[in-house]
Amino acid sequence: MKIALVGMPGSGKSTVGAQLARQLGVRCLDSDAEIEKQLDESIRSFFDREGEAAFRAVEASVIRGLVSGDDEIVLATGGGAVLREENRRALHDGATVIYLRSSPDELFRRLRYDTKRPLLQVRDPQKKLRELYAQRDPLYRETAHYVMETGRPSVHALVNMVLMQLELAGLVSPERVAATVGAEKTG
Repeated sequence: MKIALVGMPGSGKSTVGAQLARQLGVRCLDSDAEIEKQLDESIRSFFDREGEAAFRAVEASVIRGLVSGDDEIVLATGGGAVLREENRRALHDGATVIYLRSSPDELFRRLRYDTKRPLLQVRDPQKKLRELYAQRDPLYRETAHYVMETGRPSVHALVNMVLMQLELAGLVSPERVAATVGAEKTG
């Protein structure tokens, strides 16, 4: 089983991915962390020096490798991973893709003090988030098998919603979901 999470920067992909993987007993990988391992430097410094096109080429190679392996994983992708058609196709064909959908205003509330995301280091980050959302939302929807509204539920509630969706789709056994949800309640 491979599960990939897509969505805007700040939608919770890394946080939800880590908890979902723990509950399913599989590894969680973050495509941005895997890219940094391959580059042997931060995405931001590579991005600043080489530009977005070079970064997206490395990202495509890493994503293709991650979804083509045999490992059971939960993959948290970078917010722009869906910009390349080859990534959308690789993700859709190689994993069950869940779009964690958040509104631009909700994202701005979460990210307004973030200094690590290169695309948001602009004079009006809220306007930039709206532009990115308008561009990317259709691509996330095209890539995803399921769309989950993040709204304001807790991470725990969101993870349980994802687990229930996977169970309804027949991708995770009801026993596995019951065991993980029950373990969370008692632990």
